[in-house]
Amino acid sequence: MLNINFSGFTLEAGTDEAGRGCLSGPVVAAAVILPKDFTHPFLNDSKQLSEKKRAELRPIIEAQALAFGVSFVWQEEVDKINVLQASITGMHRAIKMLKITPEFIIVDGNKFREYNKIPHETIVKGDAKYMSIAAASVLAKTYRDEYMEKIHQEFPMYNWAKNKGYPTKEHRNGIREFGATKYHRKTFKLLPEQIKLKL
Repeated sequence: MLNINFSGFTLEAGTDEAGRGCLSGPVVAAAVILPKDFTHPFLNDSKQLSEKKRAELRPIIEAQALAFGVSFVWQEEVDKINVLQASITGMHRAIKMLKITPEFIIVDGNKFREYNKIPHETIVKGDAKYMSIAAASVLAKTYRDEYMEKIHQEFPMYNWAKNKGYPTKEHRNGIREFGATKYHRKTFKLLPEQIKLKL
């Protein structure tokens, strides 16, 4: 069972991101403030949930959250500032989108930069421990997956509808055969053998 609160503050925001390890597409971050009495039987770290369960949870989280925000950091910016900075920048932007200012921020992982002097705590595997981080992980993942399914229509040869831009064998074979697209992260090692890519 996940914990509802870490800090004791009523307005505690949880934040998380999706897509850090991908070869293509954006890093997507979300921030969520849940009501104190929020509960859901299968809310968990989005990686532990099926696509169907994540899709069921998203409208429930959006309807019941006191506030939520979702931000996209596009691949060009990921290349410019590096993926860790992109994750933190995305989380800051998602927090900024909240219609209520949080009193405390809990962050999945172990890296964060202070945001607007609001106290925060980083929590390793926080998405499997606290409901607001789990809720943020579900929003970040579903919004990102939806986007990857959309751009799959443009470049079906990489099968992003299935692999969502992660470095699967199929995705890498697509890069090997067709080169990189405008959606690929140019600073990432797209192929293990580092051959010259058609960019």
